[in-house]
Amino acid sequence: MVEEYGAESIKVLEGLEGVRRRPAMYIGDTAKRGLHHLVFEVVDNSIDEALAGYCKNIEVILKKDGTVMVRDDGRGIPVAIHSKTGKSALELVTTVLHAGGKFEKKAYQVSGGLHGVGLSVVNALSEWMEAEIHRGGKIHIQKYALGKAITPVEVIGETETTCTIIRFKPDMGIFTGELEFNYLKDRMRELAFLNAGLRIVMRDEESGQEETFQYEGGLKSFVEYMNKSRKPIQPPFSYGKNVDDVDVEYAIQYTENFTHVVHSFVNNINTIEGGTHLVGFRMALTRAINEYMKDNKTLKGRKLSGDDVLEGLTAIISVKVMEPQFEGQTKTKLGNTEVKGITSRIVYESLMQFLNENPAEARMIGEKVLGAMNAREAAQKAKELIRRKSVFESSVLPGKLADCIERDPEKAEIFIVEGDSAGGSAKQGRDRKTQAILPLKGKILNVEKAQIHKILKNEEIKTLIMSLGTGFGDDFDLGKLRYHKVVIMTDADVDGSHITTLIMTFFFRYMTELIQEGHLYIATPPLYLIKKGKSAKYCWSDEERATTVKEFSKNGSESGIHIQRYKGLGEMNADQLWETTMNPGNRTLRQVTIDSAAEADRIFSILMGDDVPPRREFIETHAKYANIDV
Repeated sequence: MVEEYGAESIKVLEGLEGVRRRPAMYIGDTAKRGLHHLVFEVVDNSIDEALAGYCKNIEVILKKDGTVMVRDDGRGIPVAIHSKTGKSALELVTTVLHAGGKFEKKAYQVSGGLHGVGLSVVNALSEWMEAEIHRGGKIHIQKYALGKAITPVEVIGETETTCTIIRFKPDMGIFTGELEFNYLKDRMRELAFLNAGLRIVMRDEESGQEETFQYEGGLKSFVEYMNKSRKPIQPPFSYGKNVDDVDVEYAIQYTENFTHVVHSFVNNINTIEGGTHLVGFRMALTRAINEYMKDNKTLKGRKLSGDDVLEGLTAIISVKVMEPQFEGQTKTKLGNTEVKGITSRIVYESLMQFLNENPAEARMIGEKVLGAMNAREAAQKAKELIRRKSVFESSVLPGKLADCIERDPEKAEIFIVEGDSAGGSAKQGRDRKTQAILPLKGKILNVEKAQIHKILKNEEIKTLIMSLGTGFGDDFDLGKLRYHKVVIMTDADVDGSHITTLIMTFFFRYMTELIQEGHLYIATPPLYLIKKGKSAKYCWSDEERATTVKEFSKNGSESGIHIQRYKGLGEMNADQLWETTMNPGNRTLRQVTIDSAAEADRIFSILMGDDVPPRREFIETHAKYANIDV
């Protein structure tokens, strides 16, 4: 019998108890991403001090005991008593949701924090936290446990500096995973690029890793960093201006590449879904280059499209807005209508001036976009293939595809495998109800180095697009995805890794949303089968192999132990492939995610682009993580 729903049924959660009950509402999840988000929340407060002009240095330290320390040389959080509550301002911002200096625009004109919940949420989700404030000649300190203050704000000494030091230990009863230096490092680098001159030091005491990020060139340095593995055709150009309290800054550089890289930010937040600032930027870019080339009589009556002027472009657009309005699925799409016009006007006027004052560079840009226009016109028939239902939206699926019975995309998955041999084992071993198999022949085209009409001629790519049902590029529609798990399953060798990278490059460049929404996975087949007598065990690494051999050995003797090294999926029979790699009850799938779009762009360009030295440097740096068969 259902109890009566009355006034006594209403539960009031005191203080920050609601955050601890529903942490994902505030930080996204309680896995690695949410755990790292705690660090970002604290750092964002320091960044706001930098935006206000008071902070020049930020230090982030991962301690050996699992705690984190973030220090900045800003003004220090206010510690005086708040008149309405009778509590220290420090205690308010650390223990009360939506308390802070960012709702009134007196202390901060712009802020990266969206909801004023930063420090209080970190406090709520930490086993303990400590705030040390250097301000007004005094050193103040307050300690907290599980979101509650356990000491008053105390003065423990004198100081001649101002700063804020936050120390905290995430509550590992809530979180899974661990803090990773490289995961945090990418965001720190990004913040340093976006705030010219700001110095951010990132240190991991356990591993000894340390990086210092400081870029006097700001967005221009950001573009140069992104293009390290590309071949630029002109030096980077950057410009910034404030109009009606909207600060607009951008940097661009054209390269010989066929793909483009454009990243947009609002108040240091990566707007991965774009918004009005990005629309204004693209409008201005297209208009300026069209007008310049028309004035110089190089278009001959034709007109450049928005895609033409984007080919080979690397651009960063960053705006600072007092009251940003975000929308979209991930709340990272700017909706302020006034920003579009302001951004468009600033970019158009500055870009026209740049083109007119730098004729040699303007000519190189003109040749690049003209080449893109010619290629687009020549490939128009190939592009129309995407839009014609008779091709990519046909009800007739590719002959290579062994489809599943299930028609509900949420319950269906597709395995993309290399070669007919592996495809045969996968087809025999699969669960026909929910698992589809698509074997691809050899290595697909490297889309990083190909124009659109070349990509559309590649039979393996056409087969892949038709099988997924989404279209691709500008015509991509995630709602038409036929399988909500898209699994790349290749051999556990160098060739298999290369094929995986080629397929991932295609998805990243032309079906990005598929990755962003969590539909792309990589299967992990075993490397070894070790047998002794009636005992058998699969191993997924050399370390596991060594441990298993040791377990099977008696008195140190390895006699009678049979070790089978799987060089390819085709060497496994159907039952083995199902048992180890395809069975949802046993398998391990690695989900492909994009933590930093800018860093992902850069790495794909390094791995798949034309420039060899950056790729060699990347391989040498990361060689220790590679699995190599000799």
